[in-house]
Amino acid sequence: MYIRHLQVTDFRSWDHVDVPLEPGPTVLVGQNGRGKTNLLEAIGYVATLSSHRVANDAPLVRQGCERALVRTAVVNEDRELTVELEIAAGRTNRARVNRGAVGRPRDVLGILRTVLFSPEDLALVRGDPAERRKFLDELLVQRAPRYAGVRSDYDKVLKQRNALLKSAGKKRGDDPYAASTLDVWDDHLSKAGAQLLAARLNLVADLAPHTAEAYAGVAPDSRPARIAYRSSLGEALPEGYGEPGGERTDPERLAEVLRLALGESRAAELERGVSLVGPHRDELDLVLGDTPAKGYASHGESWSFALALRLGSYELLRGEAGGEPVLMLDDVFAELDKRRRARLAEVALGAEQVLVTAAVDEDVPTELTGVRFAVAEGEVTRD
Repeated sequence: MYIRHLQVTDFRSWDHVDVPLEPGPTVLVGQNGRGKTNLLEAIGYVATLSSHRVANDAPLVRQGCERALVRTAVVNEDRELTVELEIAAGRTNRARVNRGAVGRPRDVLGILRTVLFSPEDLALVRGDPAERRKFLDELLVQRAPRYAGVRSDYDKVLKQRNALLKSAGKKRGDDPYAASTLDVWDDHLSKAGAQLLAARLNLVADLAPHTAEAYAGVAPDSRPARIAYRSSLGEALPEGYGEPGGERTDPERLAEVLRLALGESRAAELERGVSLVGPHRDELDLVLGDTPAKGYASHGESWSFALALRLGSYELLRGEAGGEPVLMLDDVFAELDKRRRARLAEVALGAEQVLVTAAVDEDVPTELTGVRFAVAEGEVTRD
């Protein structure tokens, strides 16, 4: 899989730009603040319908404009599809494939797959659990696009259930109507949550060995790294779920376990007005040796773990059906020592297409120079 052409209009700092691309390494060089990262962000948005830098779409639209346009031509096994996204902050986004409208923007998911490593990835190790849940869910959707709908359904049910918990908790005494209504929402949440939880558990089981191997490659002198899924179900989670080589998760069985847990936690949930059990409360544990990476890993170890998560994701996706993902490396070589740079360059050389950004040529390993573009104020030119 590779991107043959990228066009953006009124996206971030860009008024309009067309960039022809080709397989192999492509390097975009320019001073900071010239829009290099914005171009990779636009590509990543096509793949995930989200930004790796902001939580909503508003900052993606150039100041003073009503909408932004991103168009990519994606080639996968000799078949080319053109994906166009219209991003309108505060309004419904629109999508087209080969100039034909699709029902929902998420219908384009799966056409382009990407793995992006950027300075923001330190948050995967040092940030809140929400950062790691987002990482899992975005990887999950790239692996199987239908889970975008599963996640959306879960979020809607969770919002409705939390609203009911908050209103019912304010009332004194028993409220039979609220109790029966909560039973209904417990059923909805357990079914939607079980689908998402099962997919995450299977994903972590498959991703774990790739991550451990990648970490050993970039930090061979460090303690071994491992990842593990920590569910809010605690000991109620069936044994072996989410573990490499363990049992594949059964959503129906998980729905039953989740429904029981919701019932047991209802009193506490009514008191606090929020749902205390479900995938929204889960965590991806990152462990070095016998200690958590968060709070204990050095700066170099944190960078290595973040890189290992991305390289592990890349190896996982490239080994499955759907097309090898485009690898994007956003201004990261300057942050890595010689060993980590060499390992990352080695992986990148094997990619069908790798896009690299850097402030200066010297930051990029010589073997990745490939096609070079100079990014200046408002223009991209090929050297």
